[in-house]
Amino acid sequence: MTKADNKRPVYIVDGARTPFLRARGRPGQFAAADLALQSAQPLMLRQTFSAEELDEVILGCVMSAADEANIARVVSLRLGCGDQVPAWTVQRNCGSGLQAVDTAFRHIANGYSDMVLAGGVEAMSQAPVMLNRQMVDWLSDLNQAKGLGKKLSVLTKLRPGHLKPVIALLLGLTDPVVGLSMGRTAEILASRFGISREEMDAFAVSSHQRLAAAHAEGRLDEIEVIYDQNGKSYSADDGVRPDSSMEALAKLKPVFDRPHGLVTAGNSAQVTDGAAWLLLASETAIEQHQLTPLGRIVDCEWAGLSPEQMGLGPV
Repeated sequence: MTKADNKRPVYIVDGARTPFLRARGRPGQFAAADLALQSAQPLMLRQTFSAEELDEVILGCVMSAADEANIARVVSLRLGCGDQVPAWTVQRNCGSGLQAVDTAFRHIANGYSDMVLAGGVEAMSQAPVMLNRQMVDWLSDLNQAKGLGKKLSVLTKLRPGHLKPVIALLLGLTDPVVGLSMGRTAEILASRFGISREEMDAFAVSSHQRLAAAHAEGRLDEIEVIYDQNGKSYSADDGVRPDSSMEALAKLKPVFDRPHGLVTAGNSAQVTDGAAWLLLASETAIEQHQLTPLGRIVDCEWAGLSPEQMGLGPV
């Protein structure tokens, strides 16, 4: 007997996502809340019930902007769920969206909710470029200085080093306990399990080919078209490289462990913006709203391990 055997069954009713948009060196066209909203709107419009009838909205997000605090609530209100639907944000780094789904599953299984909209969103291209501590302290001193003389004295202390930016994305992708980036932890796992550069490149090529084929064959009907403020539409994942080949990837140099590493820009994950949702429901909600389940969640487990080998967690 599993731990979930004595709980209420939980069903996946529907789902939707945005296209996944590759970061291109500057902030993308969409804030995280916009991505989450534009993918949730068509999902809810095709249901037999209104957004106000949801019991909860749970959204996973690591890097919401300063004006998106509790981004789940921001999206919920913009979606039309109303003031009475609780909405809250969860964070588990790369597993935040799955944590949202797991939490929704447990709330329904335990009888706290009947219908929950759960998902994940990141606008990684929107990660801020921040001021360093020296600059923050200098600005604080300038703000507190009283009178022209004292302000001029503080101004003379400004140095070029104060202007050195802090790249939030690089900090976020580096574990502060062991001081290793995600790429370097991937190198550790490749060494531990004897994964070769050729195997990594081959898997990358296959991934691109499969995604390209899925787009070409119309298999990705979960993707909702989204529109930026200029009216431009985005309907497909734009990071796919259909022409990727072993020969092309072999020419790329290691990024994280030079010169002998295995992880390159071609066989690792890109920096991406996107959102995805699942609509979960109890058997009671299924019957009440005449919904057709896509599947059932039976159980979910989590594992902890050393940050030096964090990529092993999902495995």
